[in-house]
Amino acid sequence: MFFKSQEGKEKILNLYNQKLNELNIEYSEKRIETSFGNTNIIITGDVKQPPLLLIHGTGGCAPLILESFPKLSSKFCVYTIDVLAQPNKSDEDRLDMKSLDYGQWLLEVVIKLGLTNVTLVGFSFGGLISLKALEYSQVHIKEVFLIAPVYIVNGNPLLGLFKMFLPLKKFIKTNNQQYIKKVMNVLFTEYDDFALAFMSTTFQHCNMDFSPLPTISKKNAQNLNTPITIFAAEKDLMFPGGKMIKRSKRIFPTLKEVVLLKESKHVPSNKGFNEIEKKILNSL
Repeated sequence: MFFKSQEGKEKILNLYNQKLNELNIEYSEKRIETSFGNTNIIITGDVKQPPLLLIHGTGGCAPLILESFPKLSSKFCVYTIDVLAQPNKSDEDRLDMKSLDYGQWLLEVVIKLGLTNVTLVGFSFGGLISLKALEYSQVHIKEVFLIAPVYIVNGNPLLGLFKMFLPLKKFIKTNNQQYIKKVMNVLFTEYDDFALAFMSTTFQHCNMDFSPLPTISKKNAQNLNTPITIFAAEKDLMFPGGKMIKRSKRIFPTLKEVVLLKESKHVPSNKGFNEIEKKILNSL
């Protein structure tokens, strides 16, 4: 199970609902059955507008990623997905990262929502899910935007171990805030009290997957014919921006644009997210 206890799950969902209320937006919530588990979706914007699927990263949830993109619903109908086996309202079934399961799951969601010509926006692990969806079937996908995505390159494992995973393990063991702050300082360009509270609660009450992250093969990448835009973060310890841009240019035949977010760590600043949002809105 993803949640360690019912009490932990309730703490997470209280924070989830708190953030959703704070956004002060008009939305509807939908639950979709897939062969991999029930999936929760928050829908904002006019359903007559072009569809956009917004996919959060590891340790995230729909309200948090939605907060980073407040204007997308002005031009798109935004379907923000709660990824399976993450601190949110979707089912707790963890899929195999090495297979195409995440891609098949996402395509099932798209089909059950009755969508075509979909724009995918995937942040971090949401980037892996977006690319897996393209590998599985590109029929319903119009364009993809990837932000500091998992699945293209990985950073130096030793650096990751010392700067992130060891402090994280210490935090899980001791619940000492100084350790989670070390992790946050590596991951986030900037963060607020809510992000700290949500991440602390997630790592204390959820069974996180720390298995090695795969990367897409050159052969599979070259089979993709959907336009892809990549936002790489210059100071991303886990998925270094410069390295990501180099490999992306080498392997993706339909790379539309690559943007290096200067001085950005893995999670961009509000200013960084605004820049990304403008690019996505201008793509229409």
